[in-house]
Amino acid sequence: MISENNFAAMANQTLSIMVVDDDDVLRSRLEKAFLKRGFAVYIASNRDEALQLSALHQPDRAVLDLKMPGKSGLELLSEMRETSPLTACVILTGYGSINNAVEAVKLGAVGYVTKPADADQVLAAFEESPVIENPEFPPPSLAAAQWEHIQRVLADSGGNISEAARRLDIPRRTLQRKLKKNAP
Repeated sequence: MISENNFAAMANQTLSIMVVDDDDVLRSRLEKAFLKRGFAVYIASNRDEALQLSALHQPDRAVLDLKMPGKSGLELLSEMRETSPLTACVILTGYGSINNAVEAVKLGAVGYVTKPADADQVLAAFEESPVIENPEFPPPSLAAAQWEHIQRVLADSGGNISEAARRLDIPRRTLQRKLKKNAP
């Protein structure tokens, strides 16, 4: 149970963010921008430094460069999921592609930002939720969606084919032909 004093202390707690980029200028610029916005900031220039910092400080958020010497930001993201599982990560890259973005989200990134990007764009990526198709529930085919719609309108019409055809704005005979076909 949390006491009132502990709850107040937690509410005033500063969010922490780690910036991992091999570009000294960008890393420094983001560090200053996040400090101005009230974050506790940790910086790293490579994978090894980032893993040490994430294990030690467990930052709330992390900005990971995709292309760095040695292992990539995607590999770092996978490793950070183990050392700091509650850290929300955004991938930052000058080499944006759909494949990289999809892979990043599959590995647990909450966002993907292409360079040049400022601190506000990076922070916005933490707030946006990526939409990922759930392979267990694929979207229905066009034929299946049409069939379901026809069935719904027919039910709303009390089973009256003429009324359903009027509501669907198609000829009654066309509706009858569609209903004679098997459901997709």
